Amino acid sequence: MTKPLPTVTPNTWEFLRDPMITPTGFREYDARWKYPEEINLPGMTALGLGIGTQMHLRGIDPVMAVGNDYRDYSLTIKNALILGLVQAGVTVKDIGPCITPMAYFSSFHLGVPGVAMVTASHNPNGWTGVKMGFDMPLTHGPDEMNELKDIVLNDKGVKRAGGSVEFVDGVFDAYMDDLVGDFKMSRKLKVVCATGNGTAAAYGPKLFERIGVEVVESHNTLDYTFPHYNPNPEAMEMLHDMSASVKASGADFALGFDGDGDRCGVVDDEGEEIFADKVGVIMARDLSKIYPNSTFVADVKSTGLFASDPELIANGVTADYWKTGHSHMKRRVHELGALAGFEKSGHYFMAEPVGRGYDDGMRVAVEICKLMDRNPDMKMSDLRKALPVTYSTPTMSPYCSDLEKYDVLDRLVAKLVAKADAGDTFAGRPIKEVVTVNGARVILDNGSWGLVRASSNTPNLVVVCESSVSDAELRAIFKEVDDVIRTEPSVGDYDQTF
Repeated sequence: MTKPLPTVTPNTWEFLRDPMITPTGFREYDARWKYPEEINLPGMTALGLGIGTQMHLRGIDPVMAVGNDYRDYSLTIKNALILGLVQAGVTVKDIGPCITPMAYFSSFHLGVPGVAMVTASHNPNGWTGVKMGFDMPLTHGPDEMNELKDIVLNDKGVKRAGGSVEFVDGVFDAYMDDLVGDFKMSRKLKVVCATGNGTAAAYGPKLFERIGVEVVESHNTLDYTFPHYNPNPEAMEMLHDMSASVKASGADFALGFDGDGDRCGVVDDEGEEIFADKVGVIMARDLSKIYPNSTFVADVKSTGLFASDPELIANGVTADYWKTGHSHMKRRVHELGALAGFEKSGHYFMAEPVGRGYDDGMRVAVEICKLMDRNPDMKMSDLRKALPVTYSTPTMSPYCSDLEKYDVLDRLVAKLVAKADAGDTFAGRPIKEVVTVNGARVILDNGSWGLVRASSNTPNLVVVCESSVSDAELRAIFKEVDDVIRTEPSVGDYDQTF
């Protein structure tokens, strides 16, 4: 049995010898821990042994591409993970430091079934984790993660002969070729490329230059200490910095990428931050002209415009709202044969013939530039202003411990459903329905809504609200949601407000 956290602690003999793995690190669709407080290097080796064992149990050819982000400890952690994979009899293709979508791409490029990417994504330094999958573009969901958790925590990993590791060059160039093809801009564009000093700094500027875009660099020096801000294009701190760069440079817009490059955020030419779900609507409008009658998947945090926008309706679009989370969304896009999926967090899933079905901030950047090329007389602010007006909050995350958040959420969902069942009003309006596919999205009779769900990545709840009427109604909806949340004393302060 793997020893629990209270038994194995840092600075002990056991810490150097025995796996230490906090169970809560196994999340809905990937794994994340604080390092070394919640997982040690033997724990990462045990995880690698578990992943390899899982491949054998499922009858999958035990070959896996492995990469790592630019954090200073990620290489050490990757090597510990690779040791476990080799112990499990896996042939490892080490593609080196990279962004997550390049790791996903390597499965197609190298013709291997498995991918493991060592990254904490946008989590602050001190976090690590693994995103993994055996059937690209799909990645592990709850079933696969629960199976892996059982293998690892109950010491069911099986060592086998035949494992090996080799370093593979050339994936970076092949990935960039796949993104760009022969596309070149026909209109002049000046774009702020913001990476927050994360791994995407090695990709973004080169990508823009290759397609003929003038680059305004913003924190594009690789620096794993993240000296300016945490690279998270959903956070207002990064969006505000992108806005300042646009205003100072006179750029046409800014694109910002998160720590592992699978998300993209947008600020327009007027310095207005466009939340990623609204950017999704702009992209869906453009794509549905080229591919009418398409299906688009949006996560439950996203704007209601995917279903109500007159232009999307006129183009025959079918909107499907689904669970938040990159694995959930990838699977839903794949299952429905959707053209794309959009998350409010900035994860976009462009499927064939546009992309390969996984979330890729660089692919989104190329597609936004193509969109602007197809609309040479339009500014990004024009596209924003052409959307029906709604009022929405950023994604806000009140603290709630990983050990408590799902039980807390269950109680909150029950309380919100009870309000609807009792015929109570919400922000002064009747409740039309409460969608509980992922937390609770309380939808009012005018289409306005408020959502609470549990974060899959960090010890937080997640709150998002949108009004189709006014800022005043938006604030009233938020107060209604927050009043219910405050009935739970274990929920703490918000990370940001509006």
